[in-house]
Amino acid sequence: METDPARLRPWLGRTEDATDHVALERVRALQATLERPEAPLGEGDPLPPLWHWLLFWAIAPRSGLGRDGHPALGGFLPPLGPARRMWAGSRVRFHQPLRIGEPVERRSTIADIRLKAGRSGHLAFVTVRHEISGREGLLITDEHDIVYREDTGASASERPAEPAPDDPAFSERHLADPVLLFRYSALTFNGHRIHYDRPYATEVEGYRGLVVHGPLLATLLVDLAVRSWPDRSITAFEFRGRRPVIDGEPFTVNGRPQDGATIDLWIADAEGALAMTGAAGFD
Repeated sequence: METDPARLRPWLGRTEDATDHVALERVRALQATLERPEAPLGEGDPLPPLWHWLLFWAIAPRSGLGRDGHPALGGFLPPLGPARRMWAGSRVRFHQPLRIGEPVERRSTIADIRLKAGRSGHLAFVTVRHEISGREGLLITDEHDIVYREDTGASASERPAEPAPDDPAFSERHLADPVLLFRYSALTFNGHRIHYDRPYATEVEGYRGLVVHGPLLATLLVDLAVRSWPDRSITAFEFRGRRPVIDGEPFTVNGRPQDGATIDLWIADAEGALAMTGAAGFD
């Protein structure tokens, strides 16, 4: 894994532009996958928060993929060498509604690269800032944190379990199965094998099973928050992954108002340990 900051410095500030449109079929497919009970969404409707992760697929030929199923590093993302990656968290601002059927543009910028040494080898933290715009100007700003861990061949390590809060104001129980993970991977064109290839996830990366997508968990958090305050408009959301959630193991999505404008959010895994934390801001 590349550990020389000088070799990575040219990637700081690098930008990449992409275009897409908010396809109704893709939106309805996610609505069915999440079993949203509302009437089917239609053209011109606001896209639910965080569903912008359906857009701007990173399309690469199979020959351009790494062992883990992601596009190989060294293009827009810095050339870190053999590394295992995870979506560590995001900070999202919702400026204006993103509407179904509209064309959209995204400018992505490498905002930060940080290197450190951990117990399991070298780590790199890359922050990518995405700015999504439409006909009315800037719609969403999404700062996406990716963590890369040196591929030493060792099994995936988990942070020590931290008990999740036990006093939510609202809570829902979920159980992710392989079909849900496959469909979310397909809808986001995410080839990361830890989400659908059980032998790879368990035998190569050392997880207990298939890993539930961090963005999928974050989407469940926001969905709970929005339904809890239906008369308010969400303006911001942030989340941080703590421990992996594994398919077939029940987990709970929880929330508790912090004040009149913020809901604290968290996910507790099957053992009651804190798997994800987040917060949603409202007008």
